[in-house]
Amino acid sequence: MPPLFDWEFAADPYPAYAWLREHAPVRRTELPSGVEAWLVTRYTDARQALADQRLSKNPGHHSERSAHGKGKVGIPGERSANLMTHLLNIDPPDHTRLRRLVSKAFTPARVAEFEPRVRELTDQLIDGFAGRGEADLIHEFAFPLPIYAICDMLGVPAEDQDDFRDWAGMMLRHHKPGQSGPPRGGVGRAVKKMRNYLAELIHRKREKPGEDLISGLIRASDHGEQLTENEAAAMAFILLFAGFETTVNLIGNGTYALLRNPGQRAGLTRAVAEGDEALLAAAVEELLRYDGPVEMATWRFATEPLEIGGERIGEGDPVLVVLAAADRDPAKFDRPDVLDLGRRDNQHLGYGHGIHYCLGAPLARLEGRVALSSLLRRLPDVRLAAEPSELRWRGGLIMRGLRQLPVQFGVESGTGVERPEIL
Repeated sequence: MPPLFDWEFAADPYPAYAWLREHAPVRRTELPSGVEAWLVTRYTDARQALADQRLSKNPGHHSERSAHGKGKVGIPGERSANLMTHLLNIDPPDHTRLRRLVSKAFTPARVAEFEPRVRELTDQLIDGFAGRGEADLIHEFAFPLPIYAICDMLGVPAEDQDDFRDWAGMMLRHHKPGQSGPPRGGVGRAVKKMRNYLAELIHRKREKPGEDLISGLIRASDHGEQLTENEAAAMAFILLFAGFETTVNLIGNGTYALLRNPGQRAGLTRAVAEGDEALLAAAVEELLRYDGPVEMATWRFATEPLEIGGERIGEGDPVLVVLAAADRDPAKFDRPDVLDLGRRDNQHLGYGHGIHYCLGAPLARLEGRVALSSLLRRLPDVRLAAEPSELRWRGGLIMRGLRQLPVQFGVESGTGVERPEIL
């Protein structure tokens, strides 16, 4: 069996996942944190597990047999910051109630209305480096775009958004080029700062609501039910946390995949120039399948003994559905290791399945579509400025994303044109 969770695996986990799918599709594995969990790697088993309500999202069901693994599931810092009551940690009926309330403030129509703002942000960011002929597309593009977009959507004032960018950098362990490490303070400290800020912002929005998402969360009600202030803070936090990191990785991984597949990129560049929205949408779906932003679905815990793929899962056992492995399963996808932007009937699991399907998927898709089309339209000759072996991937369990993506391109003409400051 190939080794798991070392740096070579982080750079390319797909050979190891192929081995697991063939030889041990449901395998109990000790994770780097010391927690023992079942990894589910085949598409059919993964889809079943994602919809199986015997697999709870509530960490309270974790048996924590290993003392070394105690408290090491979930998002770092969320427990101590009292941010546990969000959609990734609860089951029906509480999940049903919260999702119903939140969905009222997070509709597809609201996301569609946000597209002009996403395009403004995208052009502003590209303006910042288009005249240089080189850039780090993670630090200068993929990372800031979703931060500013989700802050706008939540209703975070412009003067506070750089603080959110710093806290998000701590949470992703992301740091600026030239720095020896991420911003000081650690993940837990960043989560607590964000929690305190959100509590204060929610209080202000209760007194003076606007048309933003946090105001919508506060107003949301159904049969007399409303979100408590703590539920609203937890939901705002998870929408921010899940809403930006997945999009950072979608843009970064997607651009990297295009740079390594010049024939596919050339076809997509032509489609963008011709305004072929159908191919662009299909391309985003294929990039989600091929090397998506979420490597493993978030934690699940067996509430009773059950069987997955012929293996007996014990009560309290953690289960991790490996989306990256399922979406490369040859039993489901033809030539799964080949990037095919025209792939049809692409039923990937990139944003999950069942009642926990990602609520923010429409926004992530919108941002990915706008970001990739803008890059190809404005920088059609963009090329990788480093060997693939020189690139580093962020360590982690759930998300998959690059630390940096250095590129070069011809200097864009007309970049000296003044645009209004919008960040």
